Amino acid sequence: MKKQTIFIIIIVLIIFLVGGLAVLAGTKKVKSSSQLDSFAKCLADSGAKFYGTFWCPHCQKQKAEFGSSVKYLPYIECSTADGKGQLDVCKEAGIEGYPTWVFANGERLSGEIPLETLASKTSCTLSLEQKVK
Repeated sequence: MKKQTIFIIIIVLIIFLVGGLAVLAGTKKVKSSSQLDSFAKCLADSGAKFYGTFWCPHCQKQKAEFGSSVKYLPYIECSTADGKGQLDVCKEAGIEGYPTWVFANGERLSGEIPLETLASKTSCTLSLEQKVK
């Protein structure tokens, strides 16, 4: 009888755990395909530039934060097609690491930059609905 009671308690706990995880997963904010369109367009309009390479994992993560809105980013590819060299546009801009954001005032930030920081550096509006963690 004692083993049966313990078994039932474990089953009930598993059911509650799975149910709780399902509820949490259902309430997570998911960005729509166009939620960040206006933010990405504003970044471009602000004069900011996003330098990166196709082979850079940090560049890919930064792009992924924008979902389908990535097409509006002021992205500049720095790598040659073979991945072994740097394009002149990036050499002339003095880009030494990826990703690098250059803002209209000349300030530079390297690495994956939080969307909130990009908003504050460009005065672009990032609404709470646009943030996805």
